[in-house]
Amino acid sequence: MSLSVLSRKEKERVIRRLLIQAPPGEFVNAFDDLCLLIRDEKLMHHQGECAGHQHCQKYCVPLSIDGNPVLLSHHNVMGDYRFFDYQSKLSFKFDLLQNQLKDIQSHGIIRNETEYLRNVVLCALKLYVSDHYPKGNCNVLRKTVKNKEFLIACIEDHSYETRDCWNGLWKSKWIFQINPFLTQVTGRIFVQAHFFKAVNLHIEISKDLKESLEIVNQAQLALSFARLVEEQENIFQVAVLEELQELSNEALRKILRRDLPVTRTLIDWQRILSDLNLVILLKST
Repeated sequence: MSLSVLSRKEKERVIRRLLIQAPPGEFVNAFDDLCLLIRDEKLMHHQGECAGHQHCQKYCVPLSIDGNPVLLSHHNVMGDYRFFDYQSKLSFKFDLLQNQLKDIQSHGIIRNETEYLRNVVLCALKLYVSDHYPKGNCNVLRKTVKNKEFLIACIEDHSYETRDCWNGLWKSKWIFQINPFLTQVTGRIFVQAHFFKAVNLHIEISKDLKESLEIVNQAQLALSFARLVEEQENIFQVAVLEELQELSNEALRKILRRDLPVTRTLIDWQRILSDLNLVILLKST
């Protein structure tokens, strides 16, 4: 169906859905391509703002405030397209299309034991990320749900190699409740890669985890948590690399042959596997 015969509301739904589907690192490209088709600047600007806000949350888009890294996620959303950063104590809007912070406002936060623990955990996590990720970013947030305090740790690293026709993202999220003696850590590790040379190939790999941590004091909890994240991410990385090594050219071609269009061109599966290895190796062991 042509976009010209759709109602305005139907156009809005289609545009937003297409933008939300944009892989990490490719939102602006998708927006520019849609602008050529839609030719409605006001409509595209509004939908770009809405979809861009969701894209930032979905892929933990990193940015910098006063030299400190900030990861955007749904855990630090305030409403009205605003995010909040605990380190700088600032709330702001972020224009993904312009890569620009807007409407920055300062806020106060309660300085209590939870805030102190958040900073201790962030310091331990930063040491881990700096040792294992080439350009990694991390953030630790606080959340109160039904009078229960939680810490949410997010890690992100990416490599957007548009000239080489591939983009890759590694991210993980870890949540635990602040309890006196024992807490359960819930985690999710996620890898996404997109290859678009000779073939349009999307790969997503994820794993959910649950582990327990004993709590003696804040310093011990922070170090134990960082070690837990390191162990689980290393296990995940090794498992993924082993699976990739088992995928021979024939095996990969057999799996994908009914899903890919016939292009009558030679597809270099070995090159694709090599590039995917680079995505997984965003995190160095």
